[in-house]
Order: sequence, then structure tokens, then C-alpha cells
Amino acid sequence: MRRLRYVRLTAKQRLIIWLTLIVLTVTALVCLAVIQMGPILSSMATARVSNTVNRIVVAAVNEAIQGGEIDYSVLVSFEKDANGHVTALKSNMAAFNRLQSRIADDILLRLSEVSTTDLSIPLGTLTGSSLLAGRGPALKVKMQSVGSTTASFRNTFSSAGINQTRHQILLDVNVHVSILLPGFRTSTKVNNEITVAETVIVGSVPDNYTYFSTAPEEIDNYAEDYILNNG
Repeated sequence: MRRLRYVRLTAKQRLIIWLTLIVLTVTALVCLAVIQMGPILSSMATARVSNTVNRIVVAAVNEAIQGGEIDYSVLVSFEKDANGHVTALKSNMAAFNRLQSRIADDILLRLSEVSTTDLSIPLGTLTGSSLLAGRGPALKVKMQSVGSTTASFRNTFSSAGINQTRHQILLDVNVHVSILLPGFRTSTKVNNEITVAETVIVGSVPDNYTYFSTAPEEIDNYAEDYILNNG
């Protein structure tokens, strides 16, 4: 039988083996951190950008309202008959188009001023452990966002009482943002619907009217009462 020989490693060889193990361990940890970092960075960046865009849109619209650029009487005019009753609404399309363009440009300008920001992520969060989340020193990552925006006005009409109609002018703002992060990119879309002006159009009050409940089980009772009272 052959006897097993034990190879005695020199100090230099043991050092090389330990260094190799350390390098492999560090590499594995870095790969794990990168894998964990992607979704975390994407989620944090999307939330940060969405909040920023919402503030920018509200600020731009409020500035236009306070500056008198959004005035219902300028945007909409009424046509009336000989008795003073409203027969039609006419929109000032030139004013609407100017406002859409100015608000969109203002939003893009404000967005470009805050396009580059830093994200701070605690190192414990990158481990994926719920126990270590939010712990440890912060890792700062620079984020850059590039956006495009569209703004459009639309009208809505709804009942505001007996023979009264509420007319609202709504501004729909859609901002598409591309978010550039170290090693990858993501994108998000932020939608805002803002009421910029409204009025109540009052017509002549009818001599008689009937109220029917929207509940199916009550419709027959209301209809029966109306027939009995007016029969």
C-alpha cells in the first residue's frame, strides 16, 4: 500500500490561498450588492422623481393661476338668447393653445433645474435582509432624469342642482421621465389632473320636477308617489 503524503505549504502559498479566498468573497458580496441595488435604486428613483414632478406641475399651474393667465372669462364666452338664457359656450382656442405651450415649457424648465440629484442607500439595505434594512453607512448614488411633457385642456359638465350645470376646465399634464442610474436606466410616467377654472351655469327653474332615487328598489315607490300626486 502506498502511504499518503501530506504536502506542507509554505507561508507564501498559504498567503496566496487566503488572498484568493478573500478576493472571491469580496467579489461575491459585490455581485450580491449589485443584484440587490438594481430594484432598490429603481424604486427609490421612481418615487423621488414622481414626487418632484408632482410638486413642479402644481407649482407651475398655481403660478399661472395667480398671474391671471388662467381666467375663465378669457378662456370661455357665452352665447345667450333674447331672454338671457345660455345657449352655447365658445372656447378661446388661441388662449388655450398658448397656455398649454407655456405651462409645458415651464414644467420642463423646472424639471431641468433639478434633473441631477443624489440617492442615499444604507449598506444594510443592499444585503436584502429585513433586519439590516436602513442600517449602516449610506452609499450615495447620483441620479439624472430627462423628461418630456404634454399638457392639454378639456371640459367637463356635471349637474349642480335643479337646472344648474357645473362647467369645469381641467388640465391634464403627462410627464414622461427617463431616469439614468449607474449601470442601467429606468423610466416612469407621472399623470396629473388639475381643475383650473369652473363656473355654474344657471338656467330657468322648471315649474315641476320629479326626483327618482338611483336605488333600483326605490324607483317604483317614487314613481308611484309621483303618479298618485299628479294623477
